[in-house]
Amino acid sequence: MKGTFVAKKKDGTIYYRASITYQRKHISLGGFETVSEANAAYLEADHILNRERLGINQYRDSSPLPFEKWVILINFRDNGIYFGKPIYARAKFFYYYLSPTDVLKFDIDDLFYYSSRKIMKRDGHLFVADYGMQVNILNRYGIRNFAVAGKDYLFLNDDDTDFRHENLAIINRYQGVTEVFYKGKKRYRTRINVPGYYVVGYYHSEIDAAIAYNKAIDILKKNGIKKNYSPNYIDRLSPSAYADIYSRLKVSNKILNYKPNKKEL
Repeated sequence: MKGTFVAKKKDGTIYYRASITYQRKHISLGGFETVSEANAAYLEADHILNRERLGINQYRDSSPLPFEKWVILINFRDNGIYFGKPIYARAKFFYYYLSPTDVLKFDIDDLFYYSSRKIMKRDGHLFVADYGMQVNILNRYGIRNFAVAGKDYLFLNDDDTDFRHENLAIINRYQGVTEVFYKGKKRYRTRINVPGYYVVGYYHSEIDAAIAYNKAIDILKKNGIKKNYSPNYIDRLSPSAYADIYSRLKVSNKILNYKPNKKEL
């Protein structure tokens, strides 16, 4: 049948592949158990690309094509650019479809990055595979892993699917650091879980507070704590500038003198 051909799996099992050519590009539509299923996928792709301007919202679960391929074909038809991911581009932003009802929005400047990476969702967190590692997409925007929306960062338009840079506001950039009012003035409080939260100190700048958290980790480890803390990464300072700040920062005596119990050793 048109648009189909026979293929073999490694174990010798016969299956059928479907493909279509559009604007001189050969597009694979996937593999199917029967030739009739493969042909149905080809006919639907031909219908989308050449015969009727179907929209993404017209996808049905009964479609012979996977939803991801449906999005890819419609974007190629409308925008003349082929992406291997379920992306639909607009002038200044693009949509990334995780499913027909789960759609993310990104700045057009992020198109190159996401067009070559598959976004996955697990336990409400969004990840991409990057050089063999699963990376939380929040990291791309300077938001630490497992930061809490509404506490550590905000979606300014209250749409938690809108990852355009203008819509993201970072409140707490660093682990253990929170902006507070202390003795009537704005300060950055550093706390660390030992277990139980201990205040490390109050500091004039966010960078100082973040480095104080790192210093507290070093002190606790020196005192015998075995907990695996994740230090704050400070990318704006030279090693010498970091060392100068680190050496002058004061840390609570409760941290300096903390003695672990047997369970913490």
